[in-house]
Amino acid sequence: MERDVLTHEVIGAAIEVHRELGPGLLESVYEVCLCHELRLRKIECVSQVKLPVNYKGTELNADFRIDILIPDRLIIEVKAVERMLGVHDAQLLTYLKLSKIRVGLLLNFNVPVLKDGVKRLVN
Repeated sequence: MERDVLTHEVIGAAIEVHRELGPGLLESVYEVCLCHELRLRKIECVSQVKLPVNYKGTELNADFRIDILIPDRLIIEVKAVERMLGVHDAQLLTYLKLSKIRVGLLLNFNVPVLKDGVKRLVN
């Protein structure tokens, strides 16, 4: 699946989760439900993936965790916040850089209409 097709499919799955649950829940609930919806759509994903930092040739555990990873293709960062901030962009961009994955999605489920909570970032 190409990246643009993949991000389109993931956003469709996120819209379905938002349609079913609405805003106002914890990020962890949206994460679990989105993973389930992706699997229903035959999209392989893994949640809470540890992301090490390679510092001077040594792999260190810096306690970074990717919310949802579609292996080698896409990082999904799930939020349920009043509004997105620059720090959320920086977090996803850091994950993209460290993982060497090119594309990521920030999904904020705490909005009336999910399309207003979707941001696609490219490293």
